[in-house]
Amino acid sequence: MSYQPTPDDRFSFGLWTVGWQGRDPFGDATRAALDPAESVRRLAELGAYGVTFHDDDLIPFGATDAERASHIQRFRKALEETGMAVPMATTNLFTHPVFKDGAFTANDRDVRRYALRKTLRNIDLAAELGAETYVAWGGREGAESGGAKDVRAALDRMKEAFDLLADYVTEQGYGLRFAIEPKPNEPRGDILLPTVGHALAFIERLERPELFGVNPEVGHEQMAGLNFPHGIAQALWAGKLYHIDLNGQSGIKYDQDLRFGAGDLRAAFWLVDLLETGGYAGPRHFDFKPPRTEDHDGVWESAAGCMRNYLILKERAAAFRADPEVRDALHASRLPELARPTLEPGETAAALLADRTALEEFDVEAAAARGMAFERLDQLAMDHLLGARG
Repeated sequence: MSYQPTPDDRFSFGLWTVGWQGRDPFGDATRAALDPAESVRRLAELGAYGVTFHDDDLIPFGATDAERASHIQRFRKALEETGMAVPMATTNLFTHPVFKDGAFTANDRDVRRYALRKTLRNIDLAAELGAETYVAWGGREGAESGGAKDVRAALDRMKEAFDLLADYVTEQGYGLRFAIEPKPNEPRGDILLPTVGHALAFIERLERPELFGVNPEVGHEQMAGLNFPHGIAQALWAGKLYHIDLNGQSGIKYDQDLRFGAGDLRAAFWLVDLLETGGYAGPRHFDFKPPRTEDHDGVWESAAGCMRNYLILKERAAAFRADPEVRDALHASRLPELARPTLEPGETAAALLADRTALEEFDVEAAAARGMAFERLDQLAMDHLLGARG
């Protein structure tokens, strides 16, 4: 296999990823800014299918209406020339100092109103460019001091904002769905809706929950020590995996945004296995940062590596599932039994209580002595991941 991506693979990148200049809290930029139109063309050459953006990635903050129109026109021309899609867009509600205490949940009411207007304006552009998903990352929605934020009131304000946005896209007839992006911390000490589970629970309180899902990111869940494939499985189970951000992370630390496949390779293997077999049909979106050690050639090497690693893991996961020994190991691990309902069709609690084989005649010691054969299954997965099996 050549591992050469094509648009059919549905790989997409944010303008802010390849366009990251390498600036961090301790160091200035190590690369010059990239022109968004040039990013579109280079990503298309690498085999990507789509590009995504925050409003401020495409249109510099504070641009006049004429400048805004010019930037959009150049971007649209690059899209038309390359055939690249815009599957997702989002709003930058975290960079400008006005958002230092949040956007939708800022204590200042006028900031909240400004954040809504900024978002509505970019939703119009997203719909105009054909986006299907609108991501919402509340990077500044949180607090460092317990007394500084009434979290219950903040959740009320967040619900109010999302309900308004859902009403707006419905009234306008836009085919947009919203994807909430959870993150536990950074840049705020504690961010609201920190995990997939928090976001799923919040969505059920909205007036139009059918318009909302989640956009989990590899590093965000792993920063909290959570199992990312498990979170994705629950999002799929809930029918709420509307988008996904792929990158790499090495354990519980700051958000590294490594290229996909770097960091926890085992988790990446199981994630690709799940995405390819679990019914997810959306973009495979890379939200990473080329390290600040790299020049612009290194940026494109890093982007190409994200796609190549995904395709390699996709091939390895498919080989794992097709391996007869793996099928035998799955049977020995009794995994097929998990798909069988615990109760018989129509069985009630009374019927279960009457079944002596479920308790009185159940041989607890024999069941406890049964091995699960998980080590054999896991080693087969490792063999396939490491390329030790055909």
